[in-house]
Amino acid sequence: MSPRAGLDTHTLVLAAAEIADEQGIEEVTLAALAAKLGVRSPSLYNHVNGLQGLRSLLAVYGLEQLYAAMAASSAGLRGDKALHAMGHAYVDFARKRPGLYETTLRAPEQGNSALEKRSEQLLSLIIEALASYELGEEGELHAVRGFRSLLHGFAALENKGGFGMPLDLDVSLTRLISMFIAGIHSMSATAE
Repeated sequence: MSPRAGLDTHTLVLAAAEIADEQGIEEVTLAALAAKLGVRSPSLYNHVNGLQGLRSLLAVYGLEQLYAAMAASSAGLRGDKALHAMGHAYVDFARKRPGLYETTLRAPEQGNSALEKRSEQLLSLIIEALASYELGEEGELHAVRGFRSLLHGFAALENKGGFGMPLDLDVSLTRLISMFIAGIHSMSATAE
């Protein structure tokens, strides 16, 4: 079987993302990707450096997509409104793209400049929203960690069916983000 015309790295990443979202990230293998694309597994090595290389490309793509969603939702906003918009965009992304979202969770491996760049871009977006709180550089980083933990915890519990009560999840998320913001308002630039 010859390689399919038009096969390129971007096509591979999009197909792998579909597998991840539909079946889970662990189901993203070179064999599964080759089957989906109708090619032989060895032909994939012309575009990716094995499974690890494919997963790194997926993580970069996932961070790009998450950044795009959060940036679009918060364009022109700052402070409380920006955090609410970003928080809802983050959880919505995790809902719609569960496998791809999972690729965004790990800290980038050293030496992967594309992954480091995308992680920094996302971090900068959140820090920009936090600037009006005057938390100081270290305080902003702690707040980013807290915000990410809060959003990931909510997204993970929802994804695993952890919210069984008949309450609107978006209302719960809004209230949770509001509680986080209330905590930020109580912090000062010198707080540790």
